Amino acid sequence: MLQVAFIRENKEIVLEGLAKRNLKNAEELVDSTILADEERRTIQTELDAILAESNKLSKDIGLLFKSGERQKAEILKQKTILLKEKSKELTENLQNKATELQELLYLIPNIPNKIVPGGTSEEDNETTFQEGEIPKLHKGALPHWELAKKYDIIDFELGNKITGAGFPVYKGKGAKLQRALINYFLDKNTNAGYDEVQVPYLVNEASGFGTGQLPDKEGQMYHDAQDNLYLIPTAEVPVTNIFRDVILKEDEFPICKTAYTPCFRREAGSYGAHVRGLNRLHQFDKVEIVRIEHPSNSYAALDSMVNHVKGILKELKLPYRILRLCGGDIGFTSALTYDFEVFSTAQDRWLEVSSVSNFETFQANRLKLRFKNSKGKSELAHTLNGSSLALPRILAGLLENYQTPEGIKIPDVLVPYCGFNIIS
Repeated sequence: MLQVAFIRENKEIVLEGLAKRNLKNAEELVDSTILADEERRTIQTELDAILAESNKLSKDIGLLFKSGERQKAEILKQKTILLKEKSKELTENLQNKATELQELLYLIPNIPNKIVPGGTSEEDNETTFQEGEIPKLHKGALPHWELAKKYDIIDFELGNKITGAGFPVYKGKGAKLQRALINYFLDKNTNAGYDEVQVPYLVNEASGFGTGQLPDKEGQMYHDAQDNLYLIPTAEVPVTNIFRDVILKEDEFPICKTAYTPCFRREAGSYGAHVRGLNRLHQFDKVEIVRIEHPSNSYAALDSMVNHVKGILKELKLPYRILRLCGGDIGFTSALTYDFEVFSTAQDRWLEVSSVSNFETFQANRLKLRFKNSKGKSELAHTLNGSSLALPRILAGLLENYQTPEGIKIPDVLVPYCGFNIIS
C-alpha cells in the first residue's frame, strides 16, 4: 500500500507510474484519495481543538469548584457536555473517513520502478538474459502428460476422481522426483544463507491484506467461510507475515527465509491446451525465498536473488530465459519483477517457473513492518520474494527435455536426492 503522504506530495509521479500500469481510473482514484485525506485531516484538526478546549474547561471547572464559584462552574459544565457530544460526532466521522481512505488506498497498486518497460501484456515483457542449449529430441518425443501416463509417475485422472481437475497424484518415481526437487531446492537455499521455516498453510484475513492478496486476489484463493481462513496461494504470505507489526533493529538486516509449502489457487477461467497437465494446477508445490531488507540494499538483494535462481537452473541444465515484466503484466504489489521461464521442447513453448520481485515499502506499509534507523526514527523496511522454485513446470521441463528412447534421464545434481538416474 502506498503511503498517503507520498501520494499527496508526489501526485504526478504516482500518476505517471499508474499510467505505465494502464490503470484507466488512476486520476479519479488518486484525486479521491487526496480529497479523503484532506477531509480526514480537517476533521482531525477540529477534533483536536475541541478536545483541547474540553480539557482546559475541565481544569477551569475544578479550580472554580475549589474557589466556591459553583454557578460559573455549572455554566462551564454545560459547555463541556456540548463539546463532548460534538467530539463524539467528530470521532465517528473521523473513523468513517479513515475507513474510506483505507479502502481507496487498497485499490491503488504499487508504482513500478523506472526501469519497468511500458506495455499492456506479456508480449511487451523484455528478455534480459537467456542461457542453455535447447535439446533436440528424438522422433516420437512426447509432452509431459503423455510421459506421465507412459511411465505411470503422475495420474491426472486419479486426482480428478479424488478431488477434481488440477489436483494430480504423483506415484512411484514421480513422487520420489517431486520430493527430491523439494529437498534440493531447500538445500540450495539454506546453503545460500536462507533460514528454513515451516509455516501454516492457512492464513487469516489480516495476513492476506498484509501481503496484498486481499482485496486484489480473493477470487483466486480458496476460502473457509466458517473460520474466515484462506488457503495460501504461496509461502510468501505466511513467511512475510511473520514480520507483521514488528519493529526491527537496523543491524538485523538482511533477514532471509525459505520455506516449502503446497500452494492453492482457484485459477478461475483457466482452460485450453496451455493449461494441460502440470502447466496449470489448483494445488502445487513450491519452495519460496523471502527477504526483508534495508531500503538502501533491496535492489542489490533483488539481483542476488535473481543470480541465485539462475544458479539452480544452470545446475539442472535446463534452457531458460529471464524476463523483466512490463507495466501491464507486473503484479499489483510489485515495483519490479523478473520472471524465469524454462523452454519445454516437447511443447515448443516457454513455461514460467519463477517470479522474483521487489515490493519496496508497499507490503511493509500494510504490514506495519518498520525498523529504527541510525537516527532512532522508525522507517518502513523493503520486502522481496521469489520462487526458488515452483515445481510443476520445472518437473514438466525435466520430463520433456530429458526424455530419451530408453527413458527419462535424471539431472546429475538430482541423482543423490532421487536414488536413481533414469525413469524407464
